[in-house]
Amino acid sequence: MSRRFDVDAVVLDIEGTTSATGFVVDVLYPYSRARFGALLTERSDDPTVARAIAQIREATGDPDADAVRIERTLGGWLDEDVKATPLKTLQGVIWAEGFARGDLVSHFYDDVVPALRAWHAAGVRLYVYSSGSVAAQRAWFAATPEGDLLPLVSGLYDTENAGPKQEPESYRRIAAATGCEPSRLLFLSDRPGELDAATAAGWHAVGVARPGEPYFEQGVGDHPRAGTFDEISITSSRRTA
Repeated sequence: MSRRFDVDAVVLDIEGTTSATGFVVDVLYPYSRARFGALLTERSDDPTVARAIAQIREATGDPDADAVRIERTLGGWLDEDVKATPLKTLQGVIWAEGFARGDLVSHFYDDVVPALRAWHAAGVRLYVYSSGSVAAQRAWFAATPEGDLLPLVSGLYDTENAGPKQEPESYRRIAAATGCEPSRLLFLSDRPGELDAATAAGWHAVGVARPGEPYFEQGVGDHPRAGTFDEISITSSRRTA
């Protein structure tokens, strides 16, 4: 069953939606885990790294935490799949460098890239909203098996510049930043709590349910459901710049 929407922009989740969670967990997480120690000890003066370190110390209530304790915290957050902003920031630094070196190439489901290209060509703006940092998102879309997809994307949002993904205010913030009316935005995600937050902010939302993904059995609640992007038909009757 095709889901049809007349919107100005589509906002994309990554894990479980455009791309396999298994790739992130089995490839990217170990890659970052193996490099946290060196990043913390060798580049603690880097402004991005220093900010993340300060955030970790604040979050753990340990203002004197050294690199060893911070690395242990990061490992614990990874094990528990905690979407902590400083964890995502440091992962983003490591992954961006890994993609740039060619150590890493991102993953997209086969139905995703053709749909993104078609929607972009039809005048629909594309944005990304992921718990992964903006730096990680930029690297992810730049280093794909089909080349650099960043020219398709109008903007990138994460938990630092937009807010937590299960809070409606985050989606209101994104709508304001994009200049789109909430009713002209469509959010695609596999997580029911995120879909609930988007619709609470006045957006359209579709739950992407792919077999094998962590949230597949949970379903998408009362939201429209699609198994692939091929099942989502998007037009923009009000073409925007």
